[in-house]
Amino acid sequence: MTSPLYFAQTAEESQITEFFTESVGQWRSERRYYTLPEGETKEMVSIITIRFLEPGCDELQKLAKMHNLPDIASLICGTHVSWDTDSVTGKKESKGSTLFGALGSTLYRDRGFATSKPVTAQYYFPNPKTLCLRTEYNNSVFEEELKLIGEKYRTRQSIISRAGEQLMIGQYLEKRID
Repeated sequence: MTSPLYFAQTAEESQITEFFTESVGQWRSERRYYTLPEGETKEMVSIITIRFLEPGCDELQKLAKMHNLPDIASLICGTHVSWDTDSVTGKKESKGSTLFGALGSTLYRDRGFATSKPVTAQYYFPNPKTLCLRTEYNNSVFEEELKLIGEKYRTRQSIISRAGEQLMIGQYLEKRID
């Protein structure tokens, strides 16, 4: 007999695979960051490109090694996300990429939002089109919600906290361009 825990992991893994697959493509991301408590805002625009990563591919094996996973082919799927960001004034802000790999209810990443070191996030789905993540490192907590809206839009919200105090809120509207 299969345990209920096995079914829960299978359902989560099925949902993350579907979410990642539906996110594939190129997106124009309009972002607004609010620094708290001052309320200072910063607006940016990014072009984000998302590729789906199949189980056992070289990128997921590399990611599994970074996290010292015992079976380097154990990540069930993932994504490669690249971005090119400018401020709304046209100033170049950042360009880069990151890898995500899923196993159970954990997302493994090759880098975090505020660190170049590998990090993990716990994830769950309040509904099939909304992915919620919680990442903790360097005494900070990063809570993110990504919501697919139809086939052409995504919204994201990020809340960054330290020592129980919210420091920044990021809100994003992403439109599929490819």
